[in-house]
Amino acid sequence: MLKGTNRGRFQTHILFAGMMVFSAVVFTGFAYADNWTIDPAHSAVEFSVRHMMVSNVKGQFEKVSGTVSSNGTEPSSVKIEATIDTTSLNTRNADRDKHLKSPDFLDVAKFPTITFKSTKLESAGGGKWKLTGDLTLHGVTKPVTLEVEGPTPPVKDPYGNTRVGASATTKINRKDFGINWSKTLEAGGVIVGDEVTISIDVEAIQKASVGSATPSRARQFAAAR
Repeated sequence: MLKGTNRGRFQTHILFAGMMVFSAVVFTGFAYADNWTIDPAHSAVEFSVRHMMVSNVKGQFEKVSGTVSSNGTEPSSVKIEATIDTTSLNTRNADRDKHLKSPDFLDVAKFPTITFKSTKLESAGGGKWKLTGDLTLHGVTKPVTLEVEGPTPPVKDPYGNTRVGASATTKINRKDFGINWSKTLEAGGVIVGDEVTISIDVEAIQKASVGSATPSRARQFAAAR
């Protein structure tokens, strides 16, 4: 079992890491129209939170899935849905991970997934975007917004599939999702910070069988942005 000083810091990471994964992950394919799927083997989400006012502690989720669909290159037509497996959290410590999956934190038996559904995508200029959506985490649904950079120009892999990538970042207050545990330090400050920073790198894939028109539209969108 984790000691009190460790519980809060990872409680925060895990719960919010998942959230962000969704948004960034799915955004990747939006711009290129049609239907895309997230490639879990080439996508990653990292999360960090301030510990005892002196350092940042990091972790990650390892399993995420999702789809992106759109009508041509119109951002308003983008539909994004993503799911993260809460049992896939990894903080590089088996005992800590076990505790974080317990009812004290994620309660993965009751809440095995975190989900995201997009509601709006808008240009922020310079090849950047703001992606907003509804995040359901630990039984609580809240709107979240990610700052997204990309997508990259589409490329063909050796198997004829088309791939694109994007990255995203955001900061979230853990207490918005009912994650309130913390303790005050004798010298002032808190053991676990309220703000959680999320960093995401995503790769989306469109199978070769979909057809050859999409890559062309993808290039048109990339040029337009």
